[in-house]
Parts: sequence; structure tokens; C-alpha cells
Amino acid sequence: MTASPSHLRRWLWQGRQWLRGWRLRPPLGLARWGGLRRRLPVSRVFGLDRGPSIDRYYIERFLAQNAPAIVGRVLEIGDDTYTRQFGGSRVLRSDVLHAVPGNERATVVADLAQADNLATDVYDCIICTQTLQCIYDIHLVVAQLHRILRPGGVLLATAPGISQVSRYDMDRWGDYWRFTTKSMTRLIGEQFEPQLTSVTAHGNVLVAAAFLYGLALTEMRPAELDADDPDYQLVITARAKKAGPA
Repeated sequence: MTASPSHLRRWLWQGRQWLRGWRLRPPLGLARWGGLRRRLPVSRVFGLDRGPSIDRYYIERFLAQNAPAIVGRVLEIGDDTYTRQFGGSRVLRSDVLHAVPGNERATVVADLAQADNLATDVYDCIICTQTLQCIYDIHLVVAQLHRILRPGGVLLATAPGISQVSRYDMDRWGDYWRFTTKSMTRLIGEQFEPQLTSVTAHGNVLVAAAFLYGLALTEMRPAELDADDPDYQLVITARAKKAGPA
């Protein structure tokens, strides 16, 4: 008995579906680890010894999307790289905050959790990238950031979700927290009005694994980076506007 063309097409389709399912969900014991079956990372410094770090892709995309908010008087934590890159000529004055003395680029030395020496309603924009995890009193930090923003001013913050420990920070001031969209939304919502806040997760299981192993951004494909899975939150971004007229 010979198969009809319709039967052949169905069998071919079923065969393709089986092969596709095998690739996505290999049988137990047949997963192909390749060079990743190792107990040591490829890099312990977030892949920076290989190229740009993967998390910076999401951080810089977020800042580029919100570049119009980087105007007037801007405060950035650590240095003014992103202020200059994304604010450009729209920035009238750039301040750099650092927690301890010794940073030549800092114009303000203060602990963000105890920044009572900073004036209220000063900044049109605050850029706070990958900083909240290094401060134990994060609730106080968000309160201070809200206080020093002008009415109508915008906070642009990012924080790690899935990440290795930053040994550099751990040995100096600490590495305390990892975030989810739920925790970031509640944290920001303690000070900023919900309707003026947006929190987003970025990443998927592939980029999370690559980031943990210490691979670099240049080793990833655009389609791999742009596929977001809410169960694998590599980077959390938050935009929050202080209520009141700009």
C-alpha cells in the first residue's frame, strides 16, 4: 500500500515538529552543554575582559529611549558618561555623585541614603544605573532621589535582576540586592505616583546564562538579546516622574 501525497505531507510535518521539539526540549540526559559544562565562569568581570557587558545593551537602550528626559540640570552616579552620551547639548549642568572621596569626576560626595546635604527640588533628571544593589537602605535612597528631583523631573534607574556578585562593589561598599519588576515597582511606588512610573524587565534564559558565564555582548545575536521572557529578568529599568509642573 502506497502513501498518498497528503499522508506524506502530514508525516513530514509531524517529523519536523518532532525534531523541533527535540531541539527545544532534548530528552533527559541528552542536553548539549558544549563548552558551558564547566564550574568556572568564562569571565569573572561580567565579560568586560572580552568586550562590552551584556547588561549594558539593555541599560543603554533604555537611556536612548528616554534621552529626551535628560535635560537641564542632571545628576548621574559615578561619572557623567551617560549624561554626555544621551543628554548632549540639552544638559545645562552636569553633576556627578560618588559615595566616598577620591573620584576626580565627582562634583558631589554623599551617601545617597543620607544625602540630607543636597538641596531639595534641584535636578531635572537623575541617572541612577546599577547602583541601588550596592546600598543597603534602598528605601531611603529612593526617598532622597525623589526629594532632590524638581517637580516634573525624571528618575531613570536600572538595577540587576539575574547577576553574579560584583566583587569590586562587594569588597568596597557592598552588593546587597537583586530585583524583580514586582520589587522595583513597590520600591519606586513608595515615593512616586504609579501613573507616572513605568518598570520593565529585559532578558531571557539564554542571555541570563551567557551573562552569568561572563560572555560579552559581541558574542550575542540581536534576535537573542531582543527576546524578553518575564521569568528571566536580567535587567530591570524604571522611569519615574516627580509629580508637579515641569
